[in-house]
Amino acid sequence: MNGPAVPAAAPRAPGRRRGARCGLIAVPLTPARALALLGLALAGAVLFTVAVGSAALAAIPLVYLLQSLLSHSPRLAGAPGQLLLAVLIGVACCRFLLPGTLLAARRLVGLTRRLLARWCGADIGAAYRPAPVPVPPAGGSPGAAGAPGGMLDLVLRGPGGIGYRRRITWLLNDPATWKDLAWLLVSAVAGPVLLLGPLVLAVGAVCASVANNLSPLAAGALVALALGGAPWALRAYANLARLVLSPSGQAELELRVAYLAQTRQESIDTGAAELRRIERDLHDGAQARLVAMGLTLDAAGRLIDTDQAAARALLIEARDASARALAELRDLVRGVHPPVLADRGLADAVRALALDAPGRVTVTGGLDGRPPAPVESAAYFAVSELLANVAKHAGAGSADIDLRHADGALRISVRDDGTGGADPARGTGLAGVERRLAAFDGVLAVSSPVGGPTVITLEVPCLLGAPGGREAALGASCALS
Repeated sequence: MNGPAVPAAAPRAPGRRRGARCGLIAVPLTPARALALLGLALAGAVLFTVAVGSAALAAIPLVYLLQSLLSHSPRLAGAPGQLLLAVLIGVACCRFLLPGTLLAARRLVGLTRRLLARWCGADIGAAYRPAPVPVPPAGGSPGAAGAPGGMLDLVLRGPGGIGYRRRITWLLNDPATWKDLAWLLVSAVAGPVLLLGPLVLAVGAVCASVANNLSPLAAGALVALALGGAPWALRAYANLARLVLSPSGQAELELRVAYLAQTRQESIDTGAAELRRIERDLHDGAQARLVAMGLTLDAAGRLIDTDQAAARALLIEARDASARALAELRDLVRGVHPPVLADRGLADAVRALALDAPGRVTVTGGLDGRPPAPVESAAYFAVSELLANVAKHAGAGSADIDLRHADGALRISVRDDGTGGADPARGTGLAGVERRLAAFDGVLAVSSPVGGPTVITLEVPCLLGAPGGREAALGASCALS
């Protein structure tokens, strides 16, 4: 989706674990990992100091004025230079330093989350509120070369065109921002103890043994204790991060409600646009042909007694028009809900798409049942759009489609050997596919390095029904009609 309120995780590959456990196997790597996390903790301490310092400097003008008012001394007239300097310092800290520091802290905490998930298997959720939608300036894009007021707009509105007031309000009103700052402080205090403690113990035991202050047996025992306890200290650090950074249930619920409201509105907009398309196609296509066919039949009825040859020609023309109108209606129905999808199911419908594709497309896998009809339709049109992108933009000679259902989710991967570089932000239909899947809590993962290959995976949570249940229902409904 474009700007989702709740970021969706990329689908996992079958049999792949989300993070390596901090067990005995990770003992040789633990010192390097501990030092890397310690570096992040020290960087976080610097960011925390800068954030608190910038907030304190921003309060200097207020403190200056408050002291002047309480002391009843004419300091405004006596020291205008000092007041002006204090105001400039406060404005600069509020305008430039504080928002950038908070955003940098958010990125650093995000990197910490990813490393702890990879090294310790500690998946720490994030519940950041969505960023405000940027409003483009009237004179052109911010900072664009040659744009009227471009540099001034960049200074006043900030990067991204959000505006300072909206940006700082978004950051300070987000509870996740305060959790990030709390973690920067906690990691700066507890990080050296948990991350460096085992390493200091091992190095100290070795140095004491070399200096003959400790027996080799005792030193070896301490080194073994330090190495064996290092993964557990790293796990304790990860648990501490989870305790501080995990979003509250209320925050997750608020973001979930916002996400559902957004996907609901996008589904309504998509459905309305689809209805307008169907109405336009009917009006410009089949309806126009049926009106023309009626006029042709009326003219043939007037000529049938006086000029049978002309009437016969008009009847043939009307027959051809009816055939074309029927073909257009079939194409329209196929665009709404393809008959092969209703009759044969998603797997056979995807194979039919592969047969109609211009290049060589191979389909592997299958389904033991049928997903719910809305999920089946969304997945079918998503695959159709991805194959159209392969033909139009990828420059690929072949493509592979893998279709399967595992862990309660429908998972389809489309891989091509094209030039790569696919990006949902640049269009090519991927953003529409993402919006279509978001209505069902589905996700779209794109891996498309420049030069290829491109692998696009869509995953939609659903349960499979009986393979023949829907065909029997359709047959019964056709028999009743």
